[in-house]
Amino acid sequence: MSKVEQFEEVRSLLFSIAYRILGSVSEAEDAVQETWLRFDGSATRPTSAKAFLSTTVTRISIDVLRSARVRREEYVGPWFPEPLLSDPYEDPARSVELADSVSMAALLLLERLSPLERAVFLLRDVFAFGFDEVATAVGRSEAACRQLLVRARRHMEAGRPRFEADRRERQELAARFFDALKDGDVDGLQNLLAADVQMVGDGGGKAPQLARAVVGAQNVARLLGSAFPWLLRIDVTFEPHEINGQPGALFRDRDGRILYAMALEVLDGRIQAIRSVLNPDKLTHLGPVADAWAVDREVKQARRQAR
Repeated sequence: MSKVEQFEEVRSLLFSIAYRILGSVSEAEDAVQETWLRFDGSATRPTSAKAFLSTTVTRISIDVLRSARVRREEYVGPWFPEPLLSDPYEDPARSVELADSVSMAALLLLERLSPLERAVFLLRDVFAFGFDEVATAVGRSEAACRQLLVRARRHMEAGRPRFEADRRERQELAARFFDALKDGDVDGLQNLLAADVQMVGDGGGKAPQLARAVVGAQNVARLLGSAFPWLLRIDVTFEPHEINGQPGALFRDRDGRILYAMALEVLDGRIQAIRSVLNPDKLTHLGPVADAWAVDREVKQARRQAR
């Protein structure tokens, strides 16, 4: 098997590891590309290409995360991961762990961990690597990795997100939510929201966003029910789509450019959280990006004209 074939055989796994460590599609793709360059440039053939490549992408991702965390401390407003429409890596034996670990809620929880804790937790508990493989990947002893895993699990268990187990029920609730949103049905929206629902947006200072999280079913329903009809008036559309393994939608301007991505967190038949990614830098991998400021100005103009 050639180097190219060996690499392509595990490319999806490498991306999935890198994305979960970094929370960024673009940075994960760069990490995978750098992994290939190192593999291709190596004069020797490793005994296990998968082990070599997994170790390489993990170490690259840890280094990138360390520098990224400094930038995130200066980030304007809430920081969310770049939306992922589909995870390229599949493992039927790990389907639950893989789906849960890629959700926005889980990725935000992973932000509480140190880069090493994050890598150890993902490699061991999500991708089921042996402790010897984990130790090699992060450059620590197996004993140290076990300690890192204990700390990581403690943090994760304390705030581990829970989701509606039945995917069909999640999708049906999301469909009702988006129907009510399209109709501006405040009562219909409120009936679908948990009492303590939170709605938060990540604009990074580069797109209009809420000054703070909106909390409570009545407040969120009123805001959505009053704001979205104005977006419809200027031909904003949306298409339901899974976002990070959870129900959501992509919103587009009249020219079909991406305006933002919205993800819904569903539990016990209610929507617990609504997270929107509006920062254009985090949407470029999805296609051409809309000018959110121009859309905001157009909405304000439409409201003035309607008075």
